[in-house]
Amino acid sequence: MAEPARAAAGRRDSIRKTLLIYLGALSLIGAALLFLAARSYGRAAADRSYDHLLISSALSIADSVALVDGQWQVDLPYAALDLLAMAPEDRVYYRVASREGSTITGYADLPAPPSPPRDGQPRLFDAMYRGENTRFVAVSRWVAGPASQGQAIVQVGQTRRAREALADDMVLRALVAIVVLSLAALALVWIGVYRALRPLQRLERELSERDPSDLRPVAREVPAELDQTVESLNRFMARLSASNETLRAFMGEAAHQMRTPLAALRAQAQLALDEDDPAEQRRSLETIERNASHMSRLLNQLLSDASAIHRANLQQFETVDLAELLHQAIFEAVPQSGPRPELHLAATSEALRVRGDALLLREAIKNLIDNALKHGRAPLQIALTASAENVAPLAVLTIADHGPGIAPADAQTVFERFARGRDAAAGGAGLGLAIVKRIVEAHGGTIDLSNRVGGGLVVTLRLPRELV
Repeated sequence: MAEPARAAAGRRDSIRKTLLIYLGALSLIGAALLFLAARSYGRAAADRSYDHLLISSALSIADSVALVDGQWQVDLPYAALDLLAMAPEDRVYYRVASREGSTITGYADLPAPPSPPRDGQPRLFDAMYRGENTRFVAVSRWVAGPASQGQAIVQVGQTRRAREALADDMVLRALVAIVVLSLAALALVWIGVYRALRPLQRLERELSERDPSDLRPVAREVPAELDQTVESLNRFMARLSASNETLRAFMGEAAHQMRTPLAALRAQAQLALDEDDPAEQRRSLETIERNASHMSRLLNQLLSDASAIHRANLQQFETVDLAELLHQAIFEAVPQSGPRPELHLAATSEALRVRGDALLLREAIKNLIDNALKHGRAPLQIALTASAENVAPLAVLTIADHGPGIAPADAQTVFERFARGRDAAAGGAGLGLAIVKRIVEAHGGTIDLSNRVGGGLVVTLRLPRELV
């Protein structure tokens, strides 16, 4: 089992890995875009530098063209071509032609520009010439002689070796800077991710070093992004601590309450075994039966209390009709045989929808009806009322009997486990009202006890009502 668990753990997503992948990918994409921008800028810068020289050379040649007696004359200024000869690895070509296309001087097979140049506006273009990519410029100049005038087109070309070498050098220098910056960015990303996740490691270490019974809230300061997580963890530990305390108290009180009846039951059984008189044996057996019945009731209420604790902690609530639950509880709690109590039921026509656990609410109402049956005086009369309060809004349920009521000093203590009022009838375990109070509070409601005029106890439940 350990190997699959480790394999599954290895396949789980890692925050560190995810951050490093995304931030690293962002850094690499940024580096690639910077490289493309640097290469574009390098080529454009090299072209601007050499194009300026190329245009200056073409204009110098154009200035040397003259028209004498209808004949073209070119006093080629070699200094103009010397500007381009500063790049020894490149070859330079030139051509001077008339408007009609006849070559006056230079290389007659130079490629023509895509469109004729306009006067005073150089035309730059690239073309293949003699197997090499060559940059050309073409300029036109009107030349006037004493008797005639004409238009001369000067075209100068230079191979791109020096340009590309300059562009490559600029790109290489930029690439070195980009690589250094990218490595620095990746290092900062790694450090930033490590520092960002360090609070999680400290929190994990603090929790792992705790004793299993230590459910104190986490007091360590964490980044703002972890506030909700830590608050949820603290709330969970608070609920778990309260549940553990309730469980420990329940187990201790249950053990204490069960110990005495069990001891009495064992003593009565031993006494019956030692008794020879059949009548005395019968009385001992009747006592054993009464104690066993008391233990059965006590055990049932203990189990009901444990179930209420468990389901109240789960809080798997849904919308339920309180009036319908009241009718179900009456059917289950009121005995169907023997003397039946006189029931007075008054229910509002309004919908009494509440958000809660139907089983727990029905159990609470059954406990209250059972208390009214046990503590009421003959003839048994129980008044049940289901009404609505629209101010809060609340669903209100009252159950009143004709018993002795409750002493003011017992109004709060009767809600504690195994606590019974001083005027309570014998045989109870003192868990009924404690169970009811736990269920009502788990549903966000309140429970009140009061004495009715003429004798009797009135129990009032108030639960938050859902409006349609």
